[in-house]
Amino acid sequence: MAKKKISNRTKGIICIIAAAFGFSGMTLCVRLAGDVPSLEKAFFRNFVALVIMSIMLVRKGISPMPRRKNVPDLFLRCLCGTIGLMCNFYAIDRMVITDSTMLNKLSPFFSILFSIFLLREKPDRIQIIGVCVALAGSALIIKPGFDNPEMIPAIAGLIGGAGAGSAYTFVRKLSFNGEISDRIIFWFSAFSCASCLPFMIGDFHPMELWQFGMLMLAGAFGCVGQFGITRAYMYAPAKEISVYDYTQVLFTALLGWIFLAQVPDHLSVLGYTCICGAGIAMFFHNKHADECVTEDVSR
Repeated sequence: MAKKKISNRTKGIICIIAAAFGFSGMTLCVRLAGDVPSLEKAFFRNFVALVIMSIMLVRKGISPMPRRKNVPDLFLRCLCGTIGLMCNFYAIDRMVITDSTMLNKLSPFFSILFSIFLLREKPDRIQIIGVCVALAGSALIIKPGFDNPEMIPAIAGLIGGAGAGSAYTFVRKLSFNGEISDRIIFWFSAFSCASCLPFMIGDFHPMELWQFGMLMLAGAFGCVGQFGITRAYMYAPAKEISVYDYTQVLFTALLGWIFLAQVPDHLSVLGYTCICGAGIAMFFHNKHADECVTEDVSR
């Protein structure tokens, strides 16, 4: 009896859930690395990815040089992504890790906003409502107020989500122009390392062996996440699998509870519900819109 072949959609779901677990593991290892400065952590996390990507480019025989017309967009992708990464690591070190993860998950909503200016895409009414609900959810996590010691890290986390959202928008633009995903990841890793290096040298903290090991694990988990999400969208379109990316929140909450004894407060949980709910609603809305367009074209 022949084995049933796994569909590309199923493969995509498996890959995106694996990516979610990878990014959750990265977040935990960054936090467990202790009192190492955030930018030093960011350097080593990206250095591991840079080494792996360099090896992959050599093995595949791919030149690291991008197409000349793509250089400006590639630079902006690297710049926005690096700002997002630095802010995210700062937030991870100073907040409940599930809170920092959830703020980073605002990136799809920021992508909608940035797509208006960068890709000339016009959001519909449902998408605008989704962005507003997600931003309201972020306010419940940030809890604005001068008596909140986590407000500045939370704002950094919000900026991190905006940086990631703009970076993903540039990735879409680069993909439209035929740029290779491996090359994009390589240059992002190289740019991030180069950006973090001066700060790390100026405020270098010698690490113990276990801290170095945690950062190497963070880099390895980060690569799992990066490769998983890249491969997922090669197997299936975002409209079919993107909703499963929110499993990262569940993984992070579980790891934070087991290893850090962290339990989010009720306002944060309400904020998670708003953001995840808006994301899931937009997933089904976009899927329905695409199906309607397909039906109209086929008539």
